[in-house]
Parts: sequence; structure tokens; C-alpha cells
Amino acid sequence: MIRLGSLAGYVFSGPRVLGGWTPPARPGVYAILYKPEPETRREHYAVTYVGHADDLAAAGFPFKHRRSPCWIQRAGSKWNLHVAFLEVPGGTRAHREQIVQELGAVYHPHCNETRYDHTWRAEWIGAYSGAPNTAPLPPQPDT
Repeated sequence: MIRLGSLAGYVFSGPRVLGGWTPPARPGVYAILYKPEPETRREHYAVTYVGHADDLAAAGFPFKHRRSPCWIQRAGSKWNLHVAFLEVPGGTRAHREQIVQELGAVYHPHCNETRYDHTWRAEWIGAYSGAPNTAPLPPQPDT
């Protein structure tokens, strides 16, 4: 079991060595991981890719996924790659996509083509006038 996400909110199964993983034939979110310091015994992993699939068994694991060359290059060897996955009971495709976006914003995975951040700007949501029992939101840095 590994926890990922904002405040480690999602409990993923794994990590498992990707080369020996047989993915379940179910929808899920997955994270491709590697150990940046493989010579140490510490269980410290870096997230290099996050994605989701309607059927994990049909997603091209372990190494037929279209982004697997990037994973292998990042990890130094296909045998240094690990996978953790999350089944989202009752979750829809949109829910899985939202989880992937959150994980992308938190971990900035090198092999993901799309980058996400978790900042907001006032023009995206309009001005905040506050509720009677709250103070205005503090100014956000402009990025």
C-alpha cells in the first residue's frame, strides 16, 4: 500500500515491480514509480507518470504503453520501474481524470505530456466577496 495525492488522500495498491505486474481487467488510476536511489534499501519512490484506464489489462502494461520508453529512460532500466494502482469503486471516467490531474499537480511527473498546477486566479472564478462569517481570501501569488 502506498498513499498518494494531496495530503496522501488516495490509498494505492503497490508498489509492485512493473515488469512482473498483471493488471486487473478493471478501470483504475495508476502511477508509474521508480527509486531515484536504487542502491539504498529505503522505500523512497519518485512518480514519473500518472494515468488512468477504462481497463487496466488493455492499457499496454507492462511495456507496450506508448509512454513506456520515457519511463524506462527516467528509471535507467525497465526493471527499476514500479507501479501502484487505485480502483475507484463507482467512479466514472471523469472522476479518474480528476484524480490524475490532482496527482499531476502534486508530483509533476516527468513523463506526463500534460502539466497541471493547483493554483487559481481570481479571473477564473470571479471576485470573492466572502460570506457573512468569513474573511476575504488572502491574495494569491501571480504565476
